[in-house]
Amino acid sequence: MRILALDHGTKRIGVAVSDELKMIATPLEFIPAEQLDPALRRVLELIQLKEVELILVGMPRNMDGSYGPSAEKVKEFVAQIRAVTQVPVRTWDERLTSAQANRVMIEANVRRDKRKEKVDAMAAAVLLQSFLDAQS
Repeated sequence: MRILALDHGTKRIGVAVSDELKMIATPLEFIPAEQLDPALRRVLELIQLKEVELILVGMPRNMDGSYGPSAEKVKEFVAQIRAVTQVPVRTWDERLTSAQANRVMIEANVRRDKRKEKVDAMAAAVLLQSFLDAQS
């Protein structure tokens, strides 16, 4: 069984998945976020396809630890996921995941145009890896 990580944004939802041993996070894809129903359908497909036992959703926080308007949107998204699946859903602090994802891709010499299309999935992988590391 695996963990599916979702990094919810206004335009895209980054997706990453753990290996079966829950040691390594791998970027998977991004899901367009503008329309909720197709996004939820894709999440449900991935849950079955990847045999997911936990969904981890990045919770945006301000640098001082407080929650802002984007956190409210994520809370609504989490409620929508919980309404359509029995798989447990947890949130995890996602501060600086996009910045870390960009840094990793720059260091890997990924071109700017390619980084833009991959940053969401990579941010989800950074989020998931931080969760996996905290569990061990």
